[in-house]
Amino acid sequence: MPFSPDDERFLREALAFARIAFSEREVPVGAVVVRGGHMIGRGRNRREALADPTHHAEIEAIREASQAVGSWRLDGATLYVTVEPCPMCAGAAVNSRLARIVFGCPDPKAGYCGTLANVPQDPRLNHRCEVDGGLLSEECAELMKLFFQARR
Repeated sequence: MPFSPDDERFLREALAFARIAFSEREVPVGAVVVRGGHMIGRGRNRREALADPTHHAEIEAIREASQAVGSWRLDGATLYVTVEPCPMCAGAAVNSRLARIVFGCPDPKAGYCGTLANVPQDPRLNHRCEVDGGLLSEECAELMKLFFQARR
């Protein structure tokens, strides 16, 4: 599927949160949830700061979006995230009934939206999300590369 100008705009918003995570020495992943053209949730990785393995960018964005709409159901919403979601985050997208996931770069070690598996589109589940990856892939991958080079 071709990406729209709005897709790029919202993934750039997610990249801004990834850069914040980078500055905080967290793995630089950022995410936003959008419904009806409005950002209703934002997040960045904060596992180190909060000493919590569930504080991935996607989980934070989904939590904030759910609070904003007053429901765990995020029907019609899109999750924009800089890196392909892991199994936990892919499962959270399905469980929150997101309509779509748009991600930047694939994750060859933990990606579960098409790389290692495809949780959001598994026909055995009671909900499926559309998945579109590769938007701003090089820019997203470069941020990850810089982060891990600095840690070595």
